Amino acid sequence: MIAVPAVDLRGGKCVQLVGGDYNDERVRLDDPAAVAAEWVRIGFTRLHVVDLDAATGRGHNHEVIREILRDATVPIQVGGGVRDESRIERLLDDGASWVVIGTRAIEDEDWRREMAEQFPGRLIIAADVRERKVVTRGWAETSQIDVIDFVSELAQLPLAGVLVTAVHREGLMAGTDLPLMEDVTDASQWPVFASGGVTSLDDMRALEHRGLSGAVLGMALYTGALDARRLAEEFGA
Repeated sequence: MIAVPAVDLRGGKCVQLVGGDYNDERVRLDDPAAVAAEWVRIGFTRLHVVDLDAATGRGHNHEVIREILRDATVPIQVGGGVRDESRIERLLDDGASWVVIGTRAIEDEDWRREMAEQFPGRLIIAADVRERKVVTRGWAETSQIDVIDFVSELAQLPLAGVLVTAVHREGLMAGTDLPLMEDVTDASQWPVFASGGVTSLDDMRALEHRGLSGAVLGMALYTGALDARRLAEEFGA
């Protein structure tokens, strides 16, 4: 299993939110490209970049993302507000290894299938979850879609993986939702990456034991609650 540091972008800065609440920002760093480079220097071999502004329709951080991709020496997955084919193409052309698609992929089954077939092995479907229901539009809207049912529907698509964020655990540093992650992994035909609440090496080991392929980490790394070097040594590759 691989640990994947998150670089969440808001207003051109690298930030961390608590519980998906845009009014509760606990971390703000001025140079996201330098942050990304530091995670690589420590020993991580994959990064997760998210445009929070694009996800909520409040602008975008395209230039910052291009800078991160231009300087990248490891594979990077990029998401946040990716809702059309041209944006997927642009991110891949700019150097993203994978593109993470969420809201439209959840709401538009035909588009989801078309994009997966057009970019085989290059798309990761993001299912942000609050109490087992999928949430969309930057965590602002809660659907009635059960995450297990949704993941089961992805079996025939040529995906790179599925990213499940336990929004109700995001940024709280109280551990991730292990039953949720185990159930999603059992239902998925594709590699599953967990996000939300991963706080310790024991959390990582528990996820690995349950068959997950990786975990995206944010708050625990940025606050130093989780030793980045130890994490990279055990789960960096």
